[in-house]
Amino acid sequence: MLLLKDKVKKKPNKMSVMRPALILVSHVSVVFLALLAACATRGDEAIALAQGAGWKWETMSAKTFDLAAAIAPERQGKTLWVYIEGDGRAFLSPTQPSSDPTPDDPVALRLALAYPHDTPTAYLAHPCQYAAHGRNCKAAYWTNARYAPEVVASLNEAVDDLKAQTKTSRVVLVGYSGGGALAVLIAARRQDVAEIITVAADLDLAYWTKRDGLTPLTDSLDPADFAAAVAKIPQVHFSGALDTSIGTDVANAFISRLPSDAPAKLIEIPGYTHTCCWPENWARLDILASPNPWSTKPSTTPR
Repeated sequence: MLLLKDKVKKKPNKMSVMRPALILVSHVSVVFLALLAACATRGDEAIALAQGAGWKWETMSAKTFDLAAAIAPERQGKTLWVYIEGDGRAFLSPTQPSSDPTPDDPVALRLALAYPHDTPTAYLAHPCQYAAHGRNCKAAYWTNARYAPEVVASLNEAVDDLKAQTKTSRVVLVGYSGGGALAVLIAARRQDVAEIITVAADLDLAYWTKRDGLTPLTDSLDPADFAAAVAKIPQVHFSGALDTSIGTDVANAFISRLPSDAPAKLIEIPGYTHTCCWPENWARLDILASPNPWSTKPSTTPR
């Protein structure tokens, strides 16, 4: 009997078989929850930033997308300043798109909150920011098709809605990074734009992608192709002298597409990068502090 008992195979313990699977599922769940928490944190911080300043945060339903927006407390004036966010977290690596383009640092929102004048002001996020699983959201809209016609059309409709809410008749479009590209593309569709202001913007996609060996944004509109359409609109383009992401040469490439007498000015700020230090010093930049003589020649403003 002892010999027979020794030869009997032990039945596997169900828990020991299941344990590796349970551990794997547990690890996947932790990673997934961590990603959700990170996305929520990024969005919640921006919303708290806006609401903490007394701004109203809302979701606007446009043609193709639902867009996150913020509006300053009631202010007087007939011109609405609209700040447009950059591309946000478009990629996790050079080849891997992000699952959520919500920006780590909402620079355009911080610029809007730092705007020093008491005039109607609003903020618009890029489609799918703060709502990555919203209507029609897919990675193409924050990668190759980030400036697609439907993206521009939705933002343009949102500008109309913001004008109606604020009872204004004209708009100043201010765009940071990719938001600057969108500011030009939106302005090309409108007759009520008083001014275009861009900050560290990718204004000539063909030049920029070729310079850096990037995949061309074939499903996006190129702002440089619309230079003639906005040539009569006063515009100021800021760039950082230390910006290695976009750079002054990209803005210059766009400026070169404008007529020589266009009311456009390029201002390169010494010491500034793509992200530093625009919001912190926005009120001090001379385009907001005092009128500027218009010129197509690049100039510099001391930090």
